[in-house]
Amino acid sequence: MNCITRWCVVAAMALGLMLPTSSPLAAGIQALKVPADGPLPVLSGAVWYPCAAPPTAMQVGPFSIFAVKDCPIAGKNLPLIVMSHGRTGSFLGHRDTAQVLADAGFVVVAVSHPGDNAQDASHSNDLSAFVDRPAEIKRLVDYLLDSWGQRGVIDATRIGFFGFSRGGYTGLVVVGAEPRFDAAIGLCAGQTSAICDQVRRGGVPPPVHDRRFKAAVIADPLSIFFTKSSFNEVRVPIQLWRSERGGDGVTPTSVDAIAGELPSPPEFRAVPNSQHFSFLPPCPQDLARGAPELCIDPPGFERDAFHNEFNAAVLAFFRKTLH
Repeated sequence: MNCITRWCVVAAMALGLMLPTSSPLAAGIQALKVPADGPLPVLSGAVWYPCAAPPTAMQVGPFSIFAVKDCPIAGKNLPLIVMSHGRTGSFLGHRDTAQVLADAGFVVVAVSHPGDNAQDASHSNDLSAFVDRPAEIKRLVDYLLDSWGQRGVIDATRIGFFGFSRGGYTGLVVVGAEPRFDAAIGLCAGQTSAICDQVRRGGVPPPVHDRRFKAAVIADPLSIFFTKSSFNEVRVPIQLWRSERGGDGVTPTSVDAIAGELPSPPEFRAVPNSQHFSFLPPCPQDLARGAPELCIDPPGFERDAFHNEFNAAVLAFFRKTLH
């Protein structure tokens, strides 16, 4: 199969374009695998963290990336950031942000959500994707704090979340939002789909929350299952980002509504002239030709420059809220 498809491009672009850093630390990176637990599948991803060795350029497919594979972790009592990607994305989908945070002294972890990722989209159109994602995040944190070989470096009182699109939905649920899986809500109003059929049959399990999270950065979140009362129990500070044009089921109006419904006003940032996928790392030209909806921004929008500003703002927010 030709890999210039939406899903292959998501996986490939996620490997791309790490941001060089002048920080005294560099990003170390190591693979992560949370073992299966009965019916619960393996969670596969990576951990980025501060490293004292200088980064080296590594060629991954068409990309040059800068990191230190399996470098010893520099520091202790480090804050933790957990990342969640969008629909059929990848644990590597926000690696530029992960590197910036790791360079600054954070441990950053991301996994590919089973059944809703670039290599396996078998459950992307099922309600299970919306129910399972928050539970997978809690399971991931449990593993990092209880079983991971380097768990001693993490400060369990300083945990933050970063999520984009469906990952933004995931983060809001994790920090206390209550989705309403009702046939009359959001996407299911007058619609027929696999997700809505499951909603109409009822019996949806309650979502999983995790009060260990102390702050969240949420970018263009999907909100089809949220109502005005969904956010009553959200108590953590939130930095909320909105694109100007939206996309992939997210509209500017829906993100504005979340901003107005959160109990405490978020640090709200609207990005002029942007589209939904502007929050993903920049695409090399060959991939941009294969997936313009993911890679091509409106005229005049510079994704490279935006990501420098975006990552700096994300870092500043987590430094302020996870001090």
